[in-house]
Amino acid sequence: MHSDALKTLVVDALEDVKAKDIALMDVSRLTSVTEWMIVASGTSSRHLSALSQQVVFKAKNAGVPPLGVEGEGGAEWVLVDLGDVVVHLMMPETRELYDLERLWADLPPDDQSVVEEQHRQH
Repeated sequence: MHSDALKTLVVDALEDVKAKDIALMDVSRLTSVTEWMIVASGTSSRHLSALSQQVVFKAKNAGVPPLGVEGEGGAEWVLVDLGDVVVHLMMPETRELYDLERLWADLPPDDQSVVEEQHRQH
């Protein structure tokens, strides 16, 4: 599935389960790891779980099984790796603390050394 279609599928899945503040980031010029990052907030750990389950369900039905899911089971941050699209589902406080949107927006394009350094620090 093309990354744009997968991105749309993920956003639709998140909207189905009432995700809050969905943000899409095209990171294809910043990293070779993924094309899109999608960040959304949930209202509780149960809501985050429902969001991740819906994303996984819709992706599997479209023939794109996740490469991995991290943080399920009461966490404040769940990550769903779909290859070309990585989904970060977070409680609002956790999202504010890590501020992924600003972190990725501040990176200069085509500077892999900066991206690699950011990964080593976390």
